[in-house]
Amino acid sequence: MARKEFQYRGKTLEELKAMQLEEFIKLIPARQRRTLKRGISVQQKSVLKRLQLKRPVKTHSRDMVIIPSMVGATINIYNGKTFNPITILPEMLGHRLGEFSMTRQRVAHSAPGIGATRSSASVSVR
Repeated sequence: MARKEFQYRGKTLEELKAMQLEEFIKLIPARQRRTLKRGISVQQKSVLKRLQLKRPVKTHSRDMVIIPSMVGATINIYNGKTFNPITILPEMLGHRLGEFSMTRQRVAHSAPGIGATRSSASVSVR
C-alpha cells in the first residue's frame, strides 16, 4: 500500500515551501498567526540563518513557531538542563519548538530510606 502524501490544510509540502511566509501565516491557527505577524525576533532570525547551513543547530528559542523552511532540519532544543535533538517533520508545522522538548521529567520514587518514617525504624538495614 502506498504511503499517503503529507498535506497541511490541503497544501503539499512542496507548495508550502514555495509559499511566502505571509501566505503560510494565513493557514496556521490564530495564536501562532498572531505571533508570526508581530515579526520574527533577532534570536529566531539567527536560528533560521544557521539552519541554511544544513547542520544541527542549538537553540533556547522554545517559543519559535515551526515554518515550512525548517522541515527536515535537526534542531537541538534546550529543556532547561540539556539540548534534545529534534528532527523537524512536516506534521510539526504550526507548532512551537518547545512542545517537542519536555522540561519536566516523570517522578520516580524509590524505597524510603532509614529514618524516613516511624515505621522505617523496624526495617532491617541489609
